[in-house]
Amino acid sequence: MAEYRFFDRDISWLSFNERVLMEAEDQSLPLMERIRFLSIYSSNLDEFYRVRMPVLQKKAGGAQSDRIFEQASSIIDIQQNRYGEVLVNSIIPELDTLGFHFCYREKIPDILLPRVNEYFFSQVAGLMQPVFLDSGNVVFPENNMLYLAVILNLEPGGERLALVNVPTNHISRFYKVRSENQDYILFLEDIIKQNLKSLFPTAVNIQAYNIKVTRDAELDLVDEDGEDITEKFEKQLNKRDLGYATRFLYQPGLPPRHLKNIIDTLDLKSTSVVAGGEHHNLKDLASLPIWDASLSYPRRDAVNPLKSDNQTNTLFEKLADRDILVHPPYQRYDTVLRFFNEAAIDPTVQEIYTTMYRVAHDSKIALALISAARNGKQVTVLLELKARFDEANNIHWGKKMKSAGVKIVHSVNALKIHAKLALVKRKHETLPFLGLFATGNLNESTARFYTDHVLLTANQPMLAESERLFLFLRKKKKPEITDVIPFQHLLVAQFNLQTRFLALIDREIAHANQGLPSGITIKLNNLEEEVMISKLYEASNAGVQINLIVRSICRIVPGLPTQSEHITVRRIVDRYLEHGRVFIFHNNGAPEIFMGSTDWMNRNIYRRIEVCFPIYDDNLKHELMHLISLQMEDTAKAVLIDRNLTNKRFDQSEKGVASQEAIYQYLSGSASSDH
Repeated sequence: MAEYRFFDRDISWLSFNERVLMEAEDQSLPLMERIRFLSIYSSNLDEFYRVRMPVLQKKAGGAQSDRIFEQASSIIDIQQNRYGEVLVNSIIPELDTLGFHFCYREKIPDILLPRVNEYFFSQVAGLMQPVFLDSGNVVFPENNMLYLAVILNLEPGGERLALVNVPTNHISRFYKVRSENQDYILFLEDIIKQNLKSLFPTAVNIQAYNIKVTRDAELDLVDEDGEDITEKFEKQLNKRDLGYATRFLYQPGLPPRHLKNIIDTLDLKSTSVVAGGEHHNLKDLASLPIWDASLSYPRRDAVNPLKSDNQTNTLFEKLADRDILVHPPYQRYDTVLRFFNEAAIDPTVQEIYTTMYRVAHDSKIALALISAARNGKQVTVLLELKARFDEANNIHWGKKMKSAGVKIVHSVNALKIHAKLALVKRKHETLPFLGLFATGNLNESTARFYTDHVLLTANQPMLAESERLFLFLRKKKKPEITDVIPFQHLLVAQFNLQTRFLALIDREIAHANQGLPSGITIKLNNLEEEVMISKLYEASNAGVQINLIVRSICRIVPGLPTQSEHITVRRIVDRYLEHGRVFIFHNNGAPEIFMGSTDWMNRNIYRRIEVCFPIYDDNLKHELMHLISLQMEDTAKAVLIDRNLTNKRFDQSEKGVASQEAIYQYLSGSASSDH
């Protein structure tokens, strides 16, 4: 492999989180949307400390690993300062002008104290569980929960240090109270601080500082099978919040001797100790008690993707005529739900197979599968237990479906099933298979704000390959070299996905070398794996124009002479989360298009089952290429990533194209008039 340059994985992710912060700084956005972007930034950073900081800490010790750890810490510090600037100097003053006084880093006004004290004793006091740190009791702060470190002067008994919980798991983080035509919004921890004297009545003087501990989220799993696999997994889940601490966040001003005492007592010596703001867990900002539609994005009704002709036909009958491509959230997810609903009641349907990676909390798809099983159909669900932070919900639905007669198949620990597909097998002479392939989870909740693509099809060769994959995965084994499945249409990780993608890039290289038109356009969430990136570098050096849209992690370095002169990288952040994966190869004017579940990351290519699928219908190809072209023209919500990993905005002197709005307008215009 040539000596190529790559961005660091974690530094590039922090660059993405900066892009989220840029939306919070954008004063053209509705106020509550800016606040939500602050919330998303904070939530992302918490996950970074739970998932990635443990990796960086474990690697620390070598010159390169130490440099990355220090660079990440420095970037976070800079971003946190920007976060504080936009919150204090922009968001809070704007709230004030709208009649919402957000008491941030300030004393609760005296005029509110009677109401606040009443609220504390009626709603909060019974949830208080103070503990002295010098009592000999084992004290274990829960992951990402808020606490007060309370310094008590008990003259003549000297000082004591106590820990007081802030019970946001049982009560709202914010309390809104109205006084003199003004709405005041207070933090729960400030209300508790105001009433600490009731918890420690003998204290002469009380000081309190906000703290929180973030813990490693990794699960220690072993491949085991049997009836009790979910119970074993649940035990591991219960231990997740007992993981070792990766970050200790404390409010500035906490006296050094007490800070050291807390670190020693709570066994936080090997933890990143960070002085944060006065308030932590600002991901809760999204739940500020402000209900004003004018402060959010204008309502946007999803479009019906089904044409108005033959409305009385079933979806299955429509699929016999043509493939259907659904683009949530611009288009209604009802079409996907309808696929499962029709399968549940259609008397010709004998078997249903589907993957489920992140199950919706109130999953209509799972309920349809339960009905299908109770209606006598054989239903098999490949349910992924290891979908990080959704494990408990997946276990819940797995038990519910299993009790109804659904066959639940869990993947082995070393291999996640991340593919998004479903298959219906029925008694039918010419079209025994109907199915769907998707770029995102079969989850109607996330479909409201994740941009994805779902292909519904009766293409029998593609679906026969889907059945072969389901039958293999039902065996619960990792693919081996001897496991050969003749995939001609589907690209499946662990089988042929990487080799096929490499071959498709090689074909563009060959065309460029022959002086023929060439080009590659790829949209991904994450781009990390060095073999694939190196092949793109090779294509660039051959003169192939490569246009990338990469939302998050991006290790490819664009615009470098003799490496990536013909590569551009865009990043789009807007009201919806960009989530679709699309791969377009020019092919000398006869473009080949694939979509699917896979990013180009090490885990997706080498440790997961992923499926990419072709688009054969010319009309759908045209539609999809137009959507991607709109994103390539985005100058309002897209930024260019340069060779220094900077998010570079386009010139805003003229009103630019916002691709998500343009896509919605395009799909609305192509819908039938009754929508």
